[in-house]
Amino acid sequence: MSDHNADDEIIVRLPESAAGQRLDRALADLLPDYSRSRLKQWLTEGTLTVDDGSPAPKTAVAGGELVHLRVPVTSHDETLAPEPIALNIIYEDADIIVLDKPAGLVMHPGAGNPDGTLANALLAHDPALAALPRAGIVHRLDKDTSGILVVARTFAAHKQLVADLAERTVKREYEAVSVGVMTAGGHVDAPIDRHPMDRKKMAVREEGRDAVTHYRVITRYRAHTHVRCQLETGRTHQIRVHMAHIRYPLLGDPVYGRRLALPKDSAPAFVDVLRGFRRQALHAARLGLTHPTTGDDMAWEAPRPADFQALLDALAADAADHAP
Repeated sequence: MSDHNADDEIIVRLPESAAGQRLDRALADLLPDYSRSRLKQWLTEGTLTVDDGSPAPKTAVAGGELVHLRVPVTSHDETLAPEPIALNIIYEDADIIVLDKPAGLVMHPGAGNPDGTLANALLAHDPALAALPRAGIVHRLDKDTSGILVVARTFAAHKQLVADLAERTVKREYEAVSVGVMTAGGHVDAPIDRHPMDRKKMAVREEGRDAVTHYRVITRYRAHTHVRCQLETGRTHQIRVHMAHIRYPLLGDPVYGRRLALPKDSAPAFVDVLRGFRRQALHAARLGLTHPTTGDDMAWEAPRPADFQALLDALAADAADHAP
């Protein structure tokens, strides 16, 4: 009996932008649903091939190599159980589901979160997703980040969306509130890797994976800035790490944030709003992609959640109360 399901195949090319990278790092960027250690194991076993061969993980890639992965059935999480958790679905068809994730919902079971996740909810919505890696989830939002994301419903759609993410053709735009008043927008081009001391955190590190975030000012307040961020890459905690790196951390961020900024003469009600916002002020507002089957260009928006809008309203009211 075969150890693989013939439908569990991913065939995709390394992007030209990967030229010069180590193979294991390039593969991890291309196939973010799998850890680098698992990809290296499959490369050694022959489950994963590059141009029909099994080069060493440290090999430098040229870009454009054909990657062929036969995903072992045993690599799928067969213990993942469906749970009747409400989903705010914006769009769905036979190939994809686009949904608006609330803050507080974890993407997939892990340490400390054995159930009650988006993946559990997706399996209740469509049991066939159990056959796909991570129940079809192809990109992630942090637990306390709200907003829009896409889920694949077939292996073909999953393969194409993973490739599009690697080629940076999927457009992801976020809204955030940073601590501090920015003078102008800009971009952050700084590699990200695990923090050397705290493995639960990420950090800007020279040896990390390339990461690029563009940001634009929407509105300046007395001690904060409402910004629009666009991702070129999708590293873990990317916007949070990059904004902290340029000294404008996100308001409410419990990991990368800093002391609460309370403008002079703030009204008690305004202070209560700032103190009461206990998650990173980050919302995935817009998503644009090429449909993996039809080839149509598609885009969607997720409205700001109530707590995020209330925060912006309070910031605007405070600014108006102290206008010269």
